Amino acid sequence: MSDSHSTQSFETVAIHAGNTADPLTGAVVPPIYQVSTYKQDGVGGLRGGYEYSRSANPTRTALEENLAALEGGSRGLAFASGLAAEDCLLRTLLSPGDHVVIPNDAYGGTFRLFAKVVSRWGVEWSVADTSDPEAVRAALTDRTKAIWVETPSNPLLGITDIAAVAQIAREAGVRLVVDNTFASPYLQQPLALGADVVVHSMTKYMGGHSDVVGGALVVNDAELGEELAYHQNAMGAVAGPFDAWLVLRGIKTLAVRMDRHSENATKVTEMLTRHARVSSVLYPGLPEHPGHEVAAKQMRSFGGMVSFRVQGGEEAAVEVCNRAKLFTLGESLGGVESLIEHPGRMTHASVVGSALEVPGDLVRLSVGIESADDLVADLQQALG
Repeated sequence: MSDSHSTQSFETVAIHAGNTADPLTGAVVPPIYQVSTYKQDGVGGLRGGYEYSRSANPTRTALEENLAALEGGSRGLAFASGLAAEDCLLRTLLSPGDHVVIPNDAYGGTFRLFAKVVSRWGVEWSVADTSDPEAVRAALTDRTKAIWVETPSNPLLGITDIAAVAQIAREAGVRLVVDNTFASPYLQQPLALGADVVVHSMTKYMGGHSDVVGGALVVNDAELGEELAYHQNAMGAVAGPFDAWLVLRGIKTLAVRMDRHSENATKVTEMLTRHARVSSVLYPGLPEHPGHEVAAKQMRSFGGMVSFRVQGGEEAAVEVCNRAKLFTLGESLGGVESLIEHPGRMTHASVVGSALEVPGDLVRLSVGIESADDLVADLQQALG
């Protein structure tokens, strides 16, 4: 984070970091530099460091500066999608023969990347319950180069003690990667807790309006930041200028949106915990959640993601998804509108038959910022 933002509150940083008024016109919103190449001031004379928009683009630079400031890092990088960011990170950190510890509850696309893509070039992985630091320690080998964590996890809302796992990673000399998508930097800042790399799908809460796809990496280590930037340019899956501009716009309201997401999710869980057709509710804000105390320690509040299990099994869960009206049946999460999905048949179909397979009776909610009363009423009618 630059010195100019290091003492400012999150809400101020979200609005101002990287968002310098345009020097030509004074426009308070950075322009969309929809351009592929730049006129050079003589051979090798780059104006402002720009030569080709895969390598750098002013709109993307503004977003990357903002990302670094929000996460308290020294370097942020913006990508075409969350999986593009993950791919760049893995190909930067790993070589054939290396090993990674991954969580037993993770986004299906992340698992697919490890199981079907990364493993084909000789990288091995094993699964651990990252909510148990000793299970993580036990999964390490002499070839482990990284520990991968999601907290809260997708879709079972598990919580990992970032500081505890960071200590294990330091002792072993491996990198700790934290996917912070569910929390957003407003609710949780993994670098401050000892993580080496923060991953985001900016498609979700950072963009916040279901109108953009993007990914991000944020680091504190300057050397690692340079390595990632080299691979970002070499591989080319960068965020386009319009996508970068949309995420910058979304981030400006991140704090107020996350407060409302968390407030609404709390009201939804209060109803779900009392409903006769719900066998269990998975939300770290509940005192009975096994990760509640850790979440309360490392998060500002508990976020807008809620999962629950339905009496009657898989078909009953699918029926609830189909009966919802205000909650839109759809994949993804983190937008202002509420979404409902069946992970086993939708976002997590790729983990069927693996150690990450999710229960068939599970329903996942992305609780939006509509009226909480309306959301509760819709779920009540969907549950019957």
